[in-house]
Amino acid sequence: MFSVATRALRRPAMARTFLAAGSSASVHTLPDLPYPYNALEPYISEEIMTLHHKKHHQTYVTGLNAAEEAYAKSTSVKEQITLQAALKFNGGGHINHSLFWKNLAPAAHDGGKLDNGPLKSAIERDFGSVEEFKKTFNAKTAAIQGSGWGWVGYNAATKKLEIVTTANQDPLTTHTPIIGVDIWEHAFYLQYKNVKPDYLNAIWNVINFKEAEKRLAEVAK
Repeated sequence: MFSVATRALRRPAMARTFLAAGSSASVHTLPDLPYPYNALEPYISEEIMTLHHKKHHQTYVTGLNAAEEAYAKSTSVKEQITLQAALKFNGGGHINHSLFWKNLAPAAHDGGKLDNGPLKSAIERDFGSVEEFKKTFNAKTAAIQGSGWGWVGYNAATKKLEIVTTANQDPLTTHTPIIGVDIWEHAFYLQYKNVKPDYLNAIWNVINFKEAEKRLAEVAK
C-alpha cells in the first residue's frame, strides 16, 4: 500500500495483525504499555497516562485502520491522494506513540538513569554536557507552535545526535528517532496546565535511557 505511514509501520515495534488471505490491508492494534498506568507518577499522572493511551493512541489506531481500508478499496487516484493526509496523521500518531511508551520507564526502575556508556558519551560529545543537552532539548521543544514532538535523532550523514522537532503527528523521517517527547496538550495539560517547561523538566525523570541507548546502538555501527 502506497503511503509513508504504512511503510514506516512495518517496524517490529508496531502492534498489528493481518486480515484473512486475499485482503490487502492490515489491522493495527493498540500496543500494551510496558508498565501500569500509575507507574510514572508523580511525574506523569495515572489519569493522563490512561487517557493518553486508551483514548488518544486508540483514536490514531482506529483512524489508521479506516484510512488504510478506504485506500485499499479505492479505485480512484484522486481519492487515494486525498487519503494521504489521514494516513500520515494517524499513521504518524501510531508510530510516535508506540515509540513514546517505550521511551518511558518508572523512576523507581530505569527511568531517568543515564549511566556511563555510548549514549552518554555521544550526548557529551555532541552537546557538551548532559545538562546542556537537556536545556537545549527543552528550549527547542517548548518553542513548538501548537502541537508536535521533540526528538533526539541520529543523523546517519553526520553520525551525530541532533535535536529536531516535528509538527502535529508527523513522524521523524530525516533522522533515526532515539528519544521522542510528545508536546501535544493531551500529554501534559491535566497535570501541568499550559506550563510546558514544567512538563519537560519533569519528564527527564522517567525517560528510559537504556531503551534510547539500544536504539543508538542499532544505528551507530
